[in-house]
Amino acid sequence: MSDEGYDHASVERRWQDAWNEAAVYRTPDDVDDPTYVLGMYPYPSGELHMGHVRNYTITDAYARYRRMCGDDVLHPMGWDAFGLPAENAAKERDTNPRDWTLDCIDRMREQMESIGLGFDWEREVTTCVPEYYRWNQWLFTRFVEEGLVERREAEVNWCPECETVLADEQVEGDDELCWRCDTPVTQRELDQWFLKITEYADELLEAIDDLEGWPNSVRQMQRNWIGRQHGTELEFRVSDHGPVRAFTTRVDTIYGATFFALAPDHPISEQLAETDADVRHFVEHEADPEGDEPNGVATDLTATNPATGEEIPVFVADFVLSDVGTGALMGVPGHDDRDHAFGKKKGVDIAPVIAPDSGDADGDDSADSGEPTVPDISETAFTDDGVLVNSGEYDGLDSETARERLTEDIESAESATQYQLRDWGISRQRYWGTPIPVVHCDSCGPVTVPAEDLPVELPEFINTTGNPLDAADAWKETHCPDCGDDAVRETDTMDTFVDSSWYFLRYVSPDLDDAPFDVDRANDWLPVDQYVGGIEHAVMHLLYSRFFTKVLADHEGLEFREPFENLLAHGMVQLEGTKMSKSKGNVVSPQRIVDEYGADTARLFMMQAAQPDTAFDWSEEGVRSTYAFLTRLQTLVDDYATEPPTGEADSVAAYVDGEIDAAVAIAGEEYEALRYNRALRETQDLVRTLRQYADHTDPDPATFERGLSVVVRLLAPVAPHLSEELWDALDGDGFVVEADWPTATVDRERVEGRRRLVEHTRRDIRDIIDVAGIDDPERIDVVVAPAWKYDALEIAIESDAPNLIGELMGHDHIREQGDAAASYGQDLQAEREALRETLPADEEREALDSAAWLIEREFDAAVTVLEADEAEEATVKNAEPGRPGIDIVE
Repeated sequence: MSDEGYDHASVERRWQDAWNEAAVYRTPDDVDDPTYVLGMYPYPSGELHMGHVRNYTITDAYARYRRMCGDDVLHPMGWDAFGLPAENAAKERDTNPRDWTLDCIDRMREQMESIGLGFDWEREVTTCVPEYYRWNQWLFTRFVEEGLVERREAEVNWCPECETVLADEQVEGDDELCWRCDTPVTQRELDQWFLKITEYADELLEAIDDLEGWPNSVRQMQRNWIGRQHGTELEFRVSDHGPVRAFTTRVDTIYGATFFALAPDHPISEQLAETDADVRHFVEHEADPEGDEPNGVATDLTATNPATGEEIPVFVADFVLSDVGTGALMGVPGHDDRDHAFGKKKGVDIAPVIAPDSGDADGDDSADSGEPTVPDISETAFTDDGVLVNSGEYDGLDSETARERLTEDIESAESATQYQLRDWGISRQRYWGTPIPVVHCDSCGPVTVPAEDLPVELPEFINTTGNPLDAADAWKETHCPDCGDDAVRETDTMDTFVDSSWYFLRYVSPDLDDAPFDVDRANDWLPVDQYVGGIEHAVMHLLYSRFFTKVLADHEGLEFREPFENLLAHGMVQLEGTKMSKSKGNVVSPQRIVDEYGADTARLFMMQAAQPDTAFDWSEEGVRSTYAFLTRLQTLVDDYATEPPTGEADSVAAYVDGEIDAAVAIAGEEYEALRYNRALRETQDLVRTLRQYADHTDPDPATFERGLSVVVRLLAPVAPHLSEELWDALDGDGFVVEADWPTATVDRERVEGRRRLVEHTRRDIRDIIDVAGIDDPERIDVVVAPAWKYDALEIAIESDAPNLIGELMGHDHIREQGDAAASYGQDLQAEREALRETLPADEEREALDSAAWLIEREFDAAVTVLEADEAEEATVKNAEPGRPGIDIVE
């Protein structure tokens, strides 16, 4: 070991070689009860960033922990290897995407191995090789067979920079930017292939409630994205055009509908644009669905309100969307904020038809009369449910009842359900993706390629603008599988989210040649026990994976319908409060940290800095401190191995044994919950206790060795290389990665109660010394409270009597204490809501006795722990359960 720290490079190299030679991370195919731990596989950019390191250290630590607990653990890795960035990078470098991608994979695999990530590399999958994407194509044909694929012309999101279609989920923010390049997205009409995810909308939504191991934030994001709304669909008769159906969730407000609005691309709007210059100008130049304010243009048309029979004006408005609802809506300015803003802007009548329920009107005379007070809607809409007013025969009905009645009474009305979720457009006009296995035949139309002819492999890359597959003439020319006539291949490739919607299934049988996955093994191994990745995938990858899993459960024999039982969405790694990114120039290279401080330092710092699901700031000072801790730990083990202690088992050893048990119990719970920072804090505190023990006295060899053995095993999931080195120095059996996780049968609540007692006592001693100005205490007496106070506390905690003091005085042995009991009773009464159980008196005495050496070390004074009947009355008076009395003698 050097003066600066331990030789991390040689330690890491030695144990990585040993693990590889022994194949310690290889998982057999057939096991009884496997644990599947998985991190979202990365796009191979060629360089690991800190987000990668955090993600995969989280899964690696959990996989190592579960392996030490005796589980058969599957912890695989693969590559999300298709995608536009590789194609663009290849164009810029005048190479091809395949070579570029495979080179990036090689570099990133080496970096992952240098960090000591324990993946079963024999199960590696790479989505850009034909052996994988053949099964994308096979699955596509199965979806076709089950009626879950459709080809139709549709208005799609188009990125002019990437020259490709984007799914709705890939358009980000209010500015509608491409998720890849931040270019503003436009709209185009194209023939597209869609997977009919909407067929599963209800199940996708309703099953969210069962995803108890997922973060609430992710579950809510999926609910919002699916966006199911129950409401009413009904007809408004538009002059010269007949009935037009509209959807509303608030049919109870229909008497306040004072205008009707159409989407700019509604068929009626398009007809109007041909003859009405104002409408044409608005549609072509002014309509902005993402604008800050609703905008629209008046037409010469009117619509008949089906409830009132009144004629109301029709507008073409940009806040009406053709793919939401029916592309037409009734405008109710009095009870919708957006409609209110539009109504005021256009001078439309604003009529109140919903009033607050009179029973909710605090201090209002109407509450006594039972008459609802019509709200003032001149400046703002009243948007809550309430009671109907100005609504004819429906006056006085509550909103919910009115919605039911109006839906029954209006002839054209019927209950309806609408979704924000749209079918998944998977067509991409790029080269570097899975070719969609379809040929277009003049006689037969689109025909899927038979399974025996898969994969349809990508041709050689052509560096051209637009879609390179359009330029691959020889590849495009083929024959129809049905009739044998000349045909043309589909040149669209699949959205890369198709690859990631089932890749977790391929890991269970990565070399299988006659199916995408072994169904029996998949049913044994899945769902994934613990999945880890970024929250940015909440409504793309995670939703699509759930969809695929449900389809495969329905049609391919899977016995589970959700792919991931537990999900952890990890937080970002930041620098000075800002997310690391190349564009901001604030990226910290993981490789530099590994080279300078070692992989264990990087891993340990990252896991101890914060809980995995929260963001944290990278700190070079924190890295150096972590490295120093590891160096001190190696010194502690080296010193023990060189010259073992020869002390005896005594009260100090008993205290250390208790702390060892406590650390095992607490750290194990925290590892199980993936709260690594808390588990590591326990481990580091135990190291501190062992160092204090060695400094205080000649330790008991059995206690000290046990403590070191526990520390090394508790640290092994996060800092595996040095732990392996120290395990070897302690003559541990085999690899620490395969060692048994330490166990302890102690009650965590009791343990933490003992610790609070000792810490509060030490803090009180410090405060007394500070306030009294004591420079050199000679003796410290610590006095346990008398037994009656423990009884009084227990009575106070359990009692619900309004007069606590009276109840306490009903107990003879407490009443006999006189003024002392009355005073303590008043204290308990005042703090009644905050009272908590403490250790029993005998356990308090034992805990304080065992920790007396720590107090002696800190204050360099003799410490005596006394029962109440052994101490001065003045000190006993101040003693309470959990807060002993203290007497300090100079």
